[in-house]
Amino acid sequence: MPVVDPADLLTQLLKLPAETEVVEFKEAKNTYDFAKLGKYFSALSNEANLRGMDAAWLVFGVDDKKQVVGTQFRPRRPDLDSLKGEIAKKTSNGITFREIHEVAMGSQRVLLFEIPPALPGNPTTWEGHDYGRDGQELTALNPDKAERIRRQALDNRFEQEIALPGQSAEEVFRLLDYSVAFRMLQVAVPATRDGLLDKLVQEKLIRPQAGGYDITNLGALLFAHDLNDFDRLASKVVRLIFYAGPNRARNSRETPTPRGYALEFKNLVHTISNQLPGNEEVRKVLRETTPPLYPETALSELIANALIHQDFRISGGPKVEVFDNRIEITNPGAPLIDPRRFIDHPPRSRNEALAGMMRRLSIGDVRGSGIDKVIEACELNQLPPPRFDTGEDWTRVVLFSPREFGQMDKADKVRACFQHACLKFESGSMMTNESLRERLGIAEANYPTASIIIKNTIEAGHIKPADPSNKSRRQAKYLPYWA
Repeated sequence: MPVVDPADLLTQLLKLPAETEVVEFKEAKNTYDFAKLGKYFSALSNEANLRGMDAAWLVFGVDDKKQVVGTQFRPRRPDLDSLKGEIAKKTSNGITFREIHEVAMGSQRVLLFEIPPALPGNPTTWEGHDYGRDGQELTALNPDKAERIRRQALDNRFEQEIALPGQSAEEVFRLLDYSVAFRMLQVAVPATRDGLLDKLVQEKLIRPQAGGYDITNLGALLFAHDLNDFDRLASKVVRLIFYAGPNRARNSRETPTPRGYALEFKNLVHTISNQLPGNEEVRKVLRETTPPLYPETALSELIANALIHQDFRISGGPKVEVFDNRIEITNPGAPLIDPRRFIDHPPRSRNEALAGMMRRLSIGDVRGSGIDKVIEACELNQLPPPRFDTGEDWTRVVLFSPREFGQMDKADKVRACFQHACLKFESGSMMTNESLRERLGIAEANYPTASIIIKNTIEAGHIKPADPSNKSRRQAKYLPYWA
């Protein structure tokens, strides 16, 4: 989900003709019933899921006519964040407000409650009851809507659906590279044909049927000699495209990558690395030329993520586009968590069987530290911070080639500051003016430049002072907003 500017968002919400299934305005001038708040959380969360929205919004301090009247509503505890835990305790799936934004409009205070969509297959229930919306009205969740959300759980079983039915043993061995599969899984190759087939069944790569075998999507996606042999999976071949310039207007060259993901993965990363110029890595003491231009750790983790987290129900497959100043890695499907939380949030995948098998194959870090490694590699190699973009049905990560500090725009610097604060926090430390200067290559004498970047990042809502009472910018420490 793109970074939210609360003031801009409120302006856009106030322009709506009326409330919608995913937007509710409330005056809530002084107090508001906690149980009613939970019901709206359930209803808006479920409706956001059904409409494929990144978030729904409950707005306090705006009346039904969209007049800003302000609110003095505060939870029972002083800190608004404490309300999140109270909500999570009473929802069926343990989700809560993604964020509670406070916006000043003139002299009025407005609260924007950012509500995540219900999890696939699991309607958001408040105190044992499902709620939804009928236009602008709060209602019990329509049974058809509840069933639509629950059926999403079936969509997560794509890996065990059949890619090619009714194949003989000989066809199974021809279509799947079973020898590589056993080697990568670090299991002994059975000595007999029946032993080979039994092991492939055990690993859920094939399924026995009367007179033959069905090849599962999992088996084909990972170990197919050629995914084009499987009609329904041909569109899931990774597209690797090189462009001669900074955009798609000039000549392009597409490199075929038709094999299953496990067979193709290392070759894919090496092909990208070997066709790029070297990267001049900046160290404190030593300056040396070390290929490749982009760290292989970052490439490996991001490509693995694109394979694992794609939505197989959406047409098209993962795509890696290499430009002369960046690499864009795109997969079908919006992320299941806020991209701002990629670095710290426990992983969630649509494709648990694929994720588990990739982990066994040592492809990517699907346990949750992969993005940490990407950010760390970019910092070590003095690269601009990667950018995470999302749309209604796609996710894209952009890796940028080296850029001098003066060539980075404000958004780059704010993003670098936020990611650096996250990485520091996840490492058991905190960001300082000094650590940010080291990250961005800013001389000590120019510490006010780092202070400006920190100020801009605080104003964007991405970081916060660890000690708000500390007035020394040079000695202050900072935390990501979610810490």
